[in-house]
Amino acid sequence: MSASPLAPSWLRRPADANALAATVWPPSARRGESGELTIAGVTAAELREGFGTPLYVLDEDDVRRRARDIRTAFEREFARIGSGVTVYYAGKAFLSTEVARWVADEGCSIDVASGGELAVALAAGVPAERLGLHGNNKSDRELDRAAEAGLGTVVIDSEPEIARVAAAAERHGRTQRVRLRINSGVHAHTHEYLATAREDQKFGIPLAEAARIVALIREQPALAFVGLHSHIGSQIFESDGFGEAARRLLAVHAELLAGGDVAELNLGGGFGIAYTENDRLLTFDVIAARFADIVAGECRTLGIPVPRLAIEPGRAIVGPAGVTLYEVGTIKPVEVTLEDADAEGSHTSVAELVEATATGVHDPLRRGSGRATGSGTGATATRLYVSVDGGMSDNIRPALYGADYSARLANRVSDADPALARVVGKHCESGDVVVHDVYLPSDVRSGDLLAVPATGAYCWSLSNNYNYLARPPVVAVRDGAARVIVRGETEEDLLRRDAGIEIRGVAE
Repeated sequence: MSASPLAPSWLRRPADANALAATVWPPSARRGESGELTIAGVTAAELREGFGTPLYVLDEDDVRRRARDIRTAFEREFARIGSGVTVYYAGKAFLSTEVARWVADEGCSIDVASGGELAVALAAGVPAERLGLHGNNKSDRELDRAAEAGLGTVVIDSEPEIARVAAAAERHGRTQRVRLRINSGVHAHTHEYLATAREDQKFGIPLAEAARIVALIREQPALAFVGLHSHIGSQIFESDGFGEAARRLLAVHAELLAGGDVAELNLGGGFGIAYTENDRLLTFDVIAARFADIVAGECRTLGIPVPRLAIEPGRAIVGPAGVTLYEVGTIKPVEVTLEDADAEGSHTSVAELVEATATGVHDPLRRGSGRATGSGTGATATRLYVSVDGGMSDNIRPALYGADYSARLANRVSDADPALARVVGKHCESGDVVVHDVYLPSDVRSGDLLAVPATGAYCWSLSNNYNYLARPPVVAVRDGAARVIVRGETEEDLLRRDAGIEIRGVAE
């Protein structure tokens, strides 16, 4: 049986629609004797029975291993060039007290971007000196809390913030270590919403202004300038952008040495992960080696010492360790006229965007590039719409910027022919898509469990209550046992926030 003409060009029709791609699923994910999916020794049925669906599942050992592996790789490579590294886990990807403890146990510091994230990290018992605070619009309250706690570093994002950070430090009688976020102008190959170093956006100081702003920081007795900071974007599959950012920042770094010590350079995070079998990744060892070679080579050219490096991976640590479980509801085969599909336009994956941008041929406004063209004869093809009991309230990334995911039956295996499916949620939006394009066994039915891998990053963090759906719990699995690390919401929780209910009760 051939591939569906409705499928995007990157999606291959699988020989086995039950197979679990090693690059996409946690290493502990496997099929049991009955064909049921297990993660860290816990079956999908046990997870549904114990915690319901939708359900976020995190493989604790995989999070720990990935944090440890990236730290070890960078420490080894920067020791090779006579320097060191600090690895900050980017808490925005997913943060709870348990996850904060896991990454801290594995030797990572933590990057937070709000007062709430700071409160979680501190509640987890992570020492304040191992925390860094980001943000383009930090409140005085957040800055004061950071100074009071004795936070390790604050990243200054704008000129007016200099005096405000200094004032907070003075109020608490301390000297605050600060970095300066630089907008390097490097255009990373990623989705527009994930690129954070382009000129026309909200983050950072233009590169040309760096020397002047650093001079202002150095005039403040309550501030200690420790280095420049850059973040070029997220879900990046190549190292060229990081290399160019390093070269641009190190040139400024060299100039700044004339005015005082510059101890470190922070190149941020954004390393991509595999969401589908189509994604091809660099290993942590390769990324670390390339970073070290680029920094060492540029420092030799500039005739300066190699600074200490800091990086901020988030998705790369927690993303692949997450799986979301759903229960299948309505199944709806939809006949699509190929000409209509072409005219409507196709979904273009982030992976396709990256590849096309790198070759200079991608136009993000051009639609229809990912599908086979219609025959002009009115031919049709079937797309299977598979509805699940969650949707854009637990994973808004596909609706927000067309993120791709994959899916597999979790409660059984099937030898039925693969059918092109679109996994959709239960919200009142036609854009409520969980998986745009995936081949599932054609006998998928109501009551089946469906598992979507690589959901550890930005799914729970971006979750919401659209249509008054309660946010699901997060469960950690390890050594055959499962435990809740973030409690799920109930309808009672949602109603408890509604002040109108209390007012009505008082009036009666």
